[in-house]
Amino acid sequence: MNKGEKDAAMRSLLSRLPQGFEYQGLTAFQRYGKTNETGVFTYKDSEFVFFPGDQVTLGWERWEHGMDEATQQDLLESLSEYDIEDSDQFLRDQMSPLRQANIGAMLVERVPRSAGWQEVPLEELSTLEEPEVENELAKFRASTYSEYERHLHFRLVRKEDEIVLYMFKEDLTYDQAVSSLYDEGFSLFTEDEWEYCYGGGCRTLFPWGDSFDYNFKLKHYEDLNADNTSREYDLELPNAFGLHFTGDPYQREWTTREGLLMPKGGDGGSMICGGTGVVVGYLPAAAVYYRDPYHEEVEWDDMMGHLHYRRILRL
Repeated sequence: MNKGEKDAAMRSLLSRLPQGFEYQGLTAFQRYGKTNETGVFTYKDSEFVFFPGDQVTLGWERWEHGMDEATQQDLLESLSEYDIEDSDQFLRDQMSPLRQANIGAMLVERVPRSAGWQEVPLEELSTLEEPEVENELAKFRASTYSEYERHLHFRLVRKEDEIVLYMFKEDLTYDQAVSSLYDEGFSLFTEDEWEYCYGGGCRTLFPWGDSFDYNFKLKHYEDLNADNTSREYDLELPNAFGLHFTGDPYQREWTTREGLLMPKGGDGGSMICGGTGVVVGYLPAAAVYYRDPYHEEVEWDDMMGHLHYRRILRL
């Protein structure tokens, strides 16, 4: 389609969307050498982008181009610590299987939301009967800390000149979280949809290729690129579809497979905590088709503090 045809197609969607959606226009997003021009919509405080459907190949079985020498050395050094000799088989064991998938058109929320933490306006704090939080807030104001968290209770984050308070939803159950989402008229990504939207249909290990980019600025590996401390973390920047991902192996994104919880985009920090190199440590957050081999052993209550989700509308 040309620009005019795309714009007309996006406007025609409004009659099929829930009340409250507004069309903002076409935007071109560029990342890793790919560019996509698509429609941007808003709903209350969130942006959504239009994704065209496609028939795609997902999963990972073999290299598209192969690793460069630096990536291969990094991978082999980490695996040798665990007496793993076959690096290709190790990678296959960490990835979802090769398969074909039909992906339908949808609107996708650009920025994921926390499943376990809820932002609370500071002016509402006095109504919560949380004297401990009020005391810690006063200390935080006088400190130079950028963030302070009391485990599974509250979190204070300094954003420019403001302080943002998050409270943990400790009594939230899996069924309640699902019901709340579907009652709004939204759905969750399936694993297939997430892999398609994260990788854009690429057949390489990472969205940008088969080798790691050591110029990236990454959380937990700050010394990789110490000269670029002022810029954003590379894996948090929007991809060629305009979507933001957490880019952090300690975090996960909530998707489903056959109706069951399937976390993607991280492993809770299992690999990075083992003192591995950046390739293995960041494999769960950076590899397009990573599937945590132990995801079925993780309970909702243990995961929700580091779990994120994004709302989608299938068209």
